[in-house]
Amino acid sequence: MLLDTHALLWFLLDDPKLSRVARDVIANAQHRPEVSPASYWEIAIKISLGKYELREPLGAFMDRELADNDIRILPILPRHAAALTDLPFHHRDPFDRLIIAQAMVEGIPVVSTDPLFDPYPVRRIWERRIS
Repeated sequence: MLLDTHALLWFLLDDPKLSRVARDVIANAQHRPEVSPASYWEIAIKISLGKYELREPLGAFMDRELADNDIRILPILPRHAAALTDLPFHHRDPFDRLIIAQAMVEGIPVVSTDPLFDPYPVRRIWERRIS
């Protein structure tokens, strides 16, 4: 399963905005949480614009938290970028569009609160469990 940027941060920072179902699914050792480089790129841009702040450098935070929580990085591959060429513009955020394309190509669900993911052929996890 692929974590949307907010789901990743809310999980790592133990934010109560993360739904109970999402938290349980991410923490379940039977599932394989993954993160797109688009997510830490988006976080870096928000930090550089002063829209977000961490208590430590982003690199140190991400390295430690991804390792400690066994969250793998799903590399952005040419086939993921190629999927963007035909992706309808239901969602206009470039980071989310890449996450959607990666999930579609890999056939994996996305953990996200964002209902704009729903028009795409991806399974969104937020309030219901996956099997």
